[in-house]
Amino acid sequence: MTILHTFELAAPVVATDHSLGPSDAAVTLVEYGDFECPHCKQAAPVAKLLLSHFIGRLRVVYRHFPLEEVHPHALSAAKAAECAGGQGKFWPMHDVLFENQSALKFHHWSEYAQRLELDMPRFTSEMNDTAYLQRIREHKQSGEKSGVRSTPTFFINGKLHDVSFGISSLFDAVEKVLRQ
Repeated sequence: MTILHTFELAAPVVATDHSLGPSDAAVTLVEYGDFECPHCKQAAPVAKLLLSHFIGRLRVVYRHFPLEEVHPHALSAAKAAECAGGQGKFWPMHDVLFENQSALKFHHWSEYAQRLELDMPRFTSEMNDTAYLQRIREHKQSGEKSGVRSTPTFFINGKLHDVSFGISSLFDAVEKVLRQ
C-alpha cells in the first residue's frame, strides 16, 4: 500500500515576507529557494512570467532555503539579499544574484550593492552582522516543517506543488486554482 503525503505550508505568509503582487490576490505562490541553485535560477524568470500572465490575481513570495552543504555561497547570498531588502531592494538584488549566479563571493556582493545604489556603509555593516541570519534560519526551518527537501520548492495557496515534471506546470496549477 502506498501512502501519499500532502505537505502544506507550515508558516503562513506574513507582511514581512518578500512578495510581489497584491496581498489580496486569489493565488499565493510561495517559493523556497537558494541563490546558488541552478534550478532556482531557471525558476526566477518563470515567477515573473506568472506575475505578468496573472496580473492582479497572483502574489509570489520568496523564502530562503540555502542548501549550505552543496552550495557554499548560498547563505551569504541570502544575507546579501536580506541586507538589500532592508533598504527596499530585495527583488532587484534577488534578480542580480540569479543573473550572476557564478559570481557569488564576498567581493561580488559589494559590487552588486553599489550597482543597486544601496547605502554602502549600512550594507557592509549588516553583511558583517548576524541581524538577518535569524530570518534566513527561520525561513529554512519553516521550509523543513513544510516538507521542503530541495530547491526550488513551491506551494500554491499553502499546498505543495510538485515541479519535478517541469516548472511550466505552475501555469496550469495556478489556472486550475483560479477556476475553482
